[in-house]
Amino acid sequence: MDRLRRQWARELPDLNTEPMAILGRAFRLGNLVRPSIEATFASFGLDRGEFDVIGTLKRSGPPYRLTPTEMYALLMISSGGLTHRLDRLEKAGLIRREKSPKDGRSVQVALTEAGAELAEQAFRTDMASELAFLEPLDEGERETLAGLLRKLILGIEEQISEAGPAAQ
Repeated sequence: MDRLRRQWARELPDLNTEPMAILGRAFRLGNLVRPSIEATFASFGLDRGEFDVIGTLKRSGPPYRLTPTEMYALLMISSGGLTHRLDRLEKAGLIRREKSPKDGRSVQVALTEAGAELAEQAFRTDMASELAFLEPLDEGERETLAGLLRKLILGIEEQISEAGPAAQ
């Protein structure tokens, strides 16, 4: 990233390339760790999207049930994309669709015992793998970085929200 910034500074000396130093590195970071995360979930027979579904159900707490509407809002995906994931997970015995006890016309997605166990195992393995990537930073540096990233993300989300739907 430093090399790229020097090259741009040579070509466009009037342009501030500071965003590359932060956002470019964040993008690079995501690209570096993504293959490991995907390999971890694949070792459990899941793709990342499938883990997102069973992980969302697991972290929702007992009774590990959500409506499809709640799920696709939490996962920020389309209802069609969620349906495809649910079909695969139901076929694998990791979730089941049940009639809502409150309204027999609506459906809830429930995590099976096998799904709950798999979600926990996959998440524990993923967190151990990701923690290893953070070894170059001491605990204080990790806390500082997490706090700064939180502040940056909240600020960006606020800017996008104020700009309206066209900016998203």
